[in-house]
Amino acid sequence: MSNQTFILILSGLIGIFSGLAAVVLKTAVHGIQKFLTEDFYTEYANFMYILYPLIGISSAFLIGKFILKDVGGHGIPDVLFNISKNSSLIPRVKTYSRVITSALTVGFGGSVGLEAPMVMTGSAIGSNVGVLMHLNAKKRTLLIGCGAAGAISAIFGAPIGAVIFAIEVILMEISTASFIPLLIASVTGSLTSMILIGEESLFNFNLKDSFQAAHMPYYLLLGIICGFVSLYFSQLVRSTEKIMDDIGDQWMRITYGGAFLGFMVFFFPPIYGEGYDTLNILIEGTSAEVLDKSPFFSAIENPVMILVFLVLIILLKPIASAITIGAGGSGGIFAPSLYVGGITGFVFAFAKNMFGFHIPLPLAHFTLVAMCGVMAGVQHAPLSAIFLIAELTGGYELFVPLMFVSAISFITKTSFQKDSLYTLQLKAQGKHLPETKDQELLETISITQVIERDLLPIHPEAHLEDLIERVKISKRNIFPVVDEAQTLHGIITLDDIRDIMFDPEKQKTVLIRQLMHSPPEILFSTENMQSAMEKFERSGAWNLPVLEENKYLGFVSKARIFNAYRKRLIRQKQD
Repeated sequence: MSNQTFILILSGLIGIFSGLAAVVLKTAVHGIQKFLTEDFYTEYANFMYILYPLIGISSAFLIGKFILKDVGGHGIPDVLFNISKNSSLIPRVKTYSRVITSALTVGFGGSVGLEAPMVMTGSAIGSNVGVLMHLNAKKRTLLIGCGAAGAISAIFGAPIGAVIFAIEVILMEISTASFIPLLIASVTGSLTSMILIGEESLFNFNLKDSFQAAHMPYYLLLGIICGFVSLYFSQLVRSTEKIMDDIGDQWMRITYGGAFLGFMVFFFPPIYGEGYDTLNILIEGTSAEVLDKSPFFSAIENPVMILVFLVLIILLKPIASAITIGAGGSGGIFAPSLYVGGITGFVFAFAKNMFGFHIPLPLAHFTLVAMCGVMAGVQHAPLSAIFLIAELTGGYELFVPLMFVSAISFITKTSFQKDSLYTLQLKAQGKHLPETKDQELLETISITQVIERDLLPIHPEAHLEDLIERVKISKRNIFPVVDEAQTLHGIITLDDIRDIMFDPEKQKTVLIRQLMHSPPEILFSTENMQSAMEKFERSGAWNLPVLEENKYLGFVSKARIFNAYRKRLIRQKQD
């Protein structure tokens, strides 16, 4: 069997397994939510809303820490880091751990989404299948993309959007030959979900209105608003996560976070869980039912109150999501970004129609298009957002406004903040991803792998004649000045002694410490190669010394780095 055929078979299997995991997680979450809330009456204050998030987060943390040995957190940033820095190796426990912890977190009201945990699960399935079949890092990376595509396709029933997401967010770059396995994984994931739970999707609606070019000025304004909402969402999530991190004790984080989240859900029940049912209500045009979910607002039938209630949810949802994850729950910001975007679009169109000037705007259209806009801004994935929402609508009626709003939102957001929320979360953990494939390949080279140790050291108290003896046997023109403790004092080059090296008197009287000078830059063994190359460029040097805990190790040359880079590039092409 050829390698290509073998990969195609594996991609289909990974799509099936990822789809199965998605079905299990969706069924478990909906089952838990139904069991906990089906007896609630909107006319009464349901005080169990205050306790449920605390119970769910505590349970997820305890099971994750003491049984599964995998505490919840961010899913997609971890996948990106494992691809870039860990040779696409994802721990085997993640093939099932996030399914369990996310079911408890979201089922009990954690205000996060299931997409990120499912991407982690599908990616872990792909990675571990690659390990089982002894595939190299590049093929494991492709299988990780297949797992992510299968999971997203199974959740949303949007196979094209799932493939675009895998390319745009997970893989960043892909060849034509690698595109086919992603298609197969996405299709098999979607089919698995359809066979097991039917063709029912997250959003159940039919678009009644057609797109009108006259609405484009409003879509332009909506795109700008979505960009600023994306910026607000990203910054508030990061700020809230930082506050949670500053609470040192984990149990204090769980207690404070769970209690605060519980009170938010108590007063604003639409914040409970993923919130897709709220978006369905808005898209179907029955917005008054949103107030019915809250006993404190259900008796009010004022349209202004609907706007106020929804604006408060837009402001609170990012906080609720960050608290859920920061307290120890498991989930992601994929669904919350869609949720906030949908409500933003509805509020925009509803408010404009309420004032009644110019032409009326279709609420469903603006709700869906704004979902695309905020997702594009938060995740920096405009193509994924376009195709995902286009498939959810059952056609391409909204393709033009989706493209337009997605682009405007992305431009607006990146004008103020260059990084996606995933990148910001990784940077907050001290993890930095390469921005290009060249940087990614360069960072696979460790400084310790390219150290040259054939340079002859000289003691700082030695004489010039001692150095000349080393010049006679050395093939290099640089001599590190090192003492008995392997401390680097400086360097000497042939150019430094060329004028005096043949003077017999100075050979016996001049000390090395009188001739040495400091190197233009110093490398450390723990530095990444990108930092090392920046020092080379800044100094203009071709050779720099390397220290480990202030102990001299050797030198690194640009030529050695370029040679190592070339070998890895050839190996990557062959793979």
